[in-house]
Amino acid sequence: MDWLQVVVLAVVQGVSEFLPVSSSAHLILVPVLTEWQDQGLAFDVALHLGSLSAVIIYFRQEIWQMVVSSLAAISGKGVNEDARLALWVTLATIPVGLIGLLLHDVISHFMRSTLIIGFSLIGFGLLLGYADWRKEGTRSEYQLRLKDVLIIGGAQALALIPGTSRSGITITAALMVGMSRESASRFSFLLSIPVIVLAGGLEAVGLFSAPQSIDWIAMLSGTLLSGISAYLCIHYFLVVIKKLGMQPFVIYRVLFGAWLLWFFYF
Repeated sequence: MDWLQVVVLAVVQGVSEFLPVSSSAHLILVPVLTEWQDQGLAFDVALHLGSLSAVIIYFRQEIWQMVVSSLAAISGKGVNEDARLALWVTLATIPVGLIGLLLHDVISHFMRSTLIIGFSLIGFGLLLGYADWRKEGTRSEYQLRLKDVLIIGGAQALALIPGTSRSGITITAALMVGMSRESASRFSFLLSIPVIVLAGGLEAVGLFSAPQSIDWIAMLSGTLLSGISAYLCIHYFLVVIKKLGMQPFVIYRVLFGAWLLWFFYF
């Protein structure tokens, strides 16, 4: 891999992983618009590790409180809001984890067409726009109920459809149950932690079952660049939505989806 490929793939992964614009839709463009060979499973794992590190570092205080409170709850000291939030993150991950494991091969082989991605970008983008436009909620992630968590977790499973965007669909569902934009986004970012671990774990299994030569300099560089771009993305996304809401991302998704459909089919 040359340095340009390392930088482009790392930045695309880091930014699109957390913005509600679909990382799969953007990563599919890289081999189309370039003549680069596939980067391989090892580099994919490195990019996921960078994104995972970024969200853990950004929310380190919240995560620490969730871990400490969960251990306290397990030892019988009672359940506080941080322990409950940890439980909600776990429960909301179960649907996407189960469906992902059961249908991974089906999704990989039959649902990664640009036709599906294009329509998913547009359709789920408009749904995000509607959820953001209909009413601005006031509830935080600490005020979620079991019913809300099941709705958001079920919606997250839809992210297995390429072009949907995991962050986009979870933010949409969170807005629909009355969360504020910032709280919906924070909860979506926390939900990304177990999902990235699962996705990276599946790729790691594939890597171990089919060993390949590893360019450690490219791996470490990709991890670092993916982590930095993901961290900056999380920070500035939370700033932007306070002022502009989700509509800029909705417009981008619709235009991008329409361009993909036009580029590949007309």
